Amino acid sequence: MTREEVIKTIFRGLTFVLGTFLLGLTFNLFFKPYNLIVGSMSGVGLILEKTTGFSATLFIWISSIVLLIISYILLGKQSTSNAVIGSILYPIMVSTTAPIASLIERYVTIDEHLLIVALAAISYGISNGMIYKVGFSTGGGDILMQLLSKYLNVPTASANALYSAIIVFLSGFVFGWTSFIYAVIILIISNIVINKLLVGISNSKVFFLKTEKAKEIKKMINEEFASGYTILSTESSFLKKHGELIMVAVSTRKYYQLKNRILDIDPEAFFVINDCYEVNGGMRKSNIPFL
Repeated sequence: MTREEVIKTIFRGLTFVLGTFLLGLTFNLFFKPYNLIVGSMSGVGLILEKTTGFSATLFIWISSIVLLIISYILLGKQSTSNAVIGSILYPIMVSTTAPIASLIERYVTIDEHLLIVALAAISYGISNGMIYKVGFSTGGGDILMQLLSKYLNVPTASANALYSAIIVFLSGFVFGWTSFIYAVIILIISNIVINKLLVGISNSKVFFLKTEKAKEIKKMINEEFASGYTILSTESSFLKKHGELIMVAVSTRKYYQLKNRILDIDPEAFFVINDCYEVNGGMRKSNIPFL
């Protein structure tokens, strides 16, 4: 490993740890004390704590480990690998930031609820943006979305939106409809912040890929990213050789993971990544062209 790669790996690790720390602090500083539910497993935990008295923090621990095991069994090692550390680190951060949040609340008091909602949204967006930007996840809800996508043939984005909507809607019955409105505001603002922190403001990325290991990469795209692709005919400007160019569109959250998987298979691969502002149609788990 070169010096540059070591620095890059350390930066990714520190960014991930810091993002997870901030996410745990956001839970204890804003979500738990003010009953703000944003649709994650943390939100489910808060609803259970309110209705049954079962600790939300303990629920986060249990659900993270259980979903990680289920992911390994049903989704496989490769799909689970990016969530392993996050599934363990996030519950740790939730537990360790609880006293820090209590200390902050002792010295800092905010009475304006809209300001609290704005701060919660920004903090939630920044923390998730940092985590997604370096290609990791905190497991939990992300694993659940992958399971729904694989076994119910539901696009990940749609599954995530539906799951969040159900949890946020349920929170209205448990915590009141004011909390429901606040949760919707947080989700809207945080998604804007996340997209800004990632690569541009587009919600998808399109890869144009030239590789000598096309067969392996096509298989990886289908199996690991549940996505199709388009094959474009090419001609080298120097050698006048004909070949093929793989075009595939993925969500912005998955762009970093796909880039790394391509380089894992073919370190010499040539590709160009562009912002993609709209994707319409396409087929999943198929060799039918994506666009």
